[in-house]
Amino acid sequence: MSVAIVWFRRDLRLADNPALAAAQAAHERVLPLYVHAPGEEAPWAAGGAARWWLHHSLAALDADLRRRGSALHMARGPSLRALDGLIAQTGAEAVYWNRLYEPAVMARDRAVKDALRARGIGAHSSNAALLFEPWQLQSGQGDPYRVFTPFWRKARTRLQLQPPPAAPGRIASPALSASLPLAALGLLPRMGWDAGLAAAWTPGAAGAQDQLELFGESALGGYPAQRDFPDRAGTSRLSPHLHAGEISPRQIAWRLGELAQGDCGAAAGAATESYLRELGWREFAHHLLYHFPQTPMANLHAGFDRFPWAADDAEVLARWQHGRTGIPIVDAGMRELWHTGWMHNRVRMIVASFLTKNLRQHWRHGARWFWDTLVDADLANNTQGWQWSAGSGADAAPYFRIFNPAIQARRFDPAGRYVRRWLPELAAAPDALLQQPWQDPALLRRCGYPAPVVDLQVSRRAALEAYQRMRAT
Repeated sequence: MSVAIVWFRRDLRLADNPALAAAQAAHERVLPLYVHAPGEEAPWAAGGAARWWLHHSLAALDADLRRRGSALHMARGPSLRALDGLIAQTGAEAVYWNRLYEPAVMARDRAVKDALRARGIGAHSSNAALLFEPWQLQSGQGDPYRVFTPFWRKARTRLQLQPPPAAPGRIASPALSASLPLAALGLLPRMGWDAGLAAAWTPGAAGAQDQLELFGESALGGYPAQRDFPDRAGTSRLSPHLHAGEISPRQIAWRLGELAQGDCGAAAGAATESYLRELGWREFAHHLLYHFPQTPMANLHAGFDRFPWAADDAEVLARWQHGRTGIPIVDAGMRELWHTGWMHNRVRMIVASFLTKNLRQHWRHGARWFWDTLVDADLANNTQGWQWSAGSGADAAPYFRIFNPAIQARRFDPAGRYVRRWLPELAAAPDALLQQPWQDPALLRRCGYPAPVVDLQVSRRAALEAYQRMRAT
């Protein structure tokens, strides 16, 4: 009886799962497997918030499999050793998995594929995470893209969506000894700091589908106009589900396309295009990471190697990390991140600009903090976002972008609801002072809110001078 192993990684769903579908089509029995091997992703093993998500996502996947007559077998790495052991136990003829694109993981997967094939074991990988493989889109000169707009223009003209396959009704699996218990993986925090995450999220494929439907029904039509306002439910909040592979970009695009063609009308059609563009940014980030694998630690633009960053300042960095900079919109974002494991994208840009421009701390400090605290911490997106904010990444803008956080707050949190939610000490502050409370020192004393860690105008000038010094050299 033919047996195959399906090696689950960040593709924790049964619907639209090419590896699972291929294994079921070619074999009579399939063993679903998860191997916990964080060392193989070093130096970018999952951070604390992502590990919390992974625990609950694995539990949800196991429950889905059990409803179909199977179960998720769990093991510790090294991955090749775990696979070899299960091949010996089950007589498996092949291993199937879906590709990932981080440099360390790609190297590991190549080694695993070569080792399996050398022993006569089938090794098959598929694309389940992206609309396009990172090597499929090239510029007219045959080079990788470094600017988003032409990248997405080509991608959009080539995007052809088909109805995504449904989850299988039943999965026949070989009899096997008990797997490692989920709790033994040690993914949950030892100290109970995760209550805010549990209140904000429902990990798993069902939670992803529920979130997609909620977005389609309640926010899609207003997405282009509302997505930049952090006090409103104007975004999809699908990023952690996408990162864990609980839902695919093709599932999202197809479902939103159905809504656009249904009762939602022209507004949904325009909104769907706007949202597809955001999926395009995710594709672009993976394109950049694949072609420039050094960028999680090194500037994409080598000229920024000469940028005069300020000396590392542990106290300033800690104030930024814990939402005590004295700049309300920045502190609100950092507290939202700490409490929920997520931050609105507009606010991510604001806090990143503040760290890299006003405080002139290296973007790697911010990338590392986000990596450990975001439930959607994705190496491609995190790297691209921080390098974009620092000015060292893929960006066609011919200037040094510095966000003024007070102006940004007045524009995108005009009623102050977002700041008041996450900074309760400023809840009673008058509207005129809410985004710049330092203008009234007595208000700061009454509220117990700190004075700004830096003067916005002075630090802006210093950042521009630093940029000019870099260009001069």
